[in-house]
Amino acid sequence: MNTHVKQLYRGRSKYNQQTARNYEEQRSEAKHAAEMRLVDRALSHIPRSHRVLDVPCGGGRITAHLAGKGYTISGADLSDAMLELARANLAAQGFPCSVEKQDLEQLTLPDRSVDTLISFRLFHHFPEPRIRQRIIGELCRVADRYVVLSYFSPLSITSLKRRIRELRGGRKSEKHSTSLAEVVIYFQLAGYRLVKDYARLPLLHTLHLAVFERIDEGQA
Repeated sequence: MNTHVKQLYRGRSKYNQQTARNYEEQRSEAKHAAEMRLVDRALSHIPRSHRVLDVPCGGGRITAHLAGKGYTISGADLSDAMLELARANLAAQGFPCSVEKQDLEQLTLPDRSVDTLISFRLFHHFPEPRIRQRIIGELCRVADRYVVLSYFSPLSITSLKRRIRELRGGRKSEKHSTSLAEVVIYFQLAGYRLVKDYARLPLLHTLHLAVFERIDEGQA
C-alpha cells in the first residue's frame, strides 16, 4: 500500500468551475498554436500506433489535438471541473476519447498500461524535489515506452525576471523552475533516458518539453 502523504500545493486544488473556465478563456490563440507546435515536435518521436495518455488533461486541448493527429488517446485529471470541461470540448469536436478522474500522485492504472504518457503544464507546480521524483516515478511506472514531460527551465528570461522580483520582495511565484539535469536524474532513477529536449525559443521562453524513453534491459 502506498503510504506517502500527499503534499498540499495550489495546483492540486485551484481548478473549480470558475478558474477552469478562466484558464481556458485567458489563453490566446497564438500561444495555444505555439504550444501545439511544440507538442508536435516532441511527438515526432512517437508512433501513431501508440496508445497515449494525457495527464493531467485539463480542458482536453492536447487530447483533442493528438486525437486529430490520429493517436488513440485518453485523458485524465484530478479536477472535476476540468474533467467536465474536457468532456464537453472533446464531444463538441467529435472525439470519443475516454476521460477519467485520476490523481497523478497515485494513479490507479496498471504498470506499463499505455505506450506513451504526456504530462503538459503541471510539473512547474511542484514545490520540492521529493514530490517531483515521486510524480515522475508514477509516470514512468504507467508508461511502457515514452514519457513526454513539460517543465519550466531556470535558464530563461522569464525565470530570471521571477527570481529578481522575489529578491526585491515581490510576490513569490507559484511556478517552480527545474533544471533539465535535475529532471534527467529522476528519470534515470526510474529506468528512462533522455531522447531530446525541446523549447519554443531557448533562453527566451521558460516552457520546455522533454521526451524520455524506457531503457530496456538489453540497452542498459
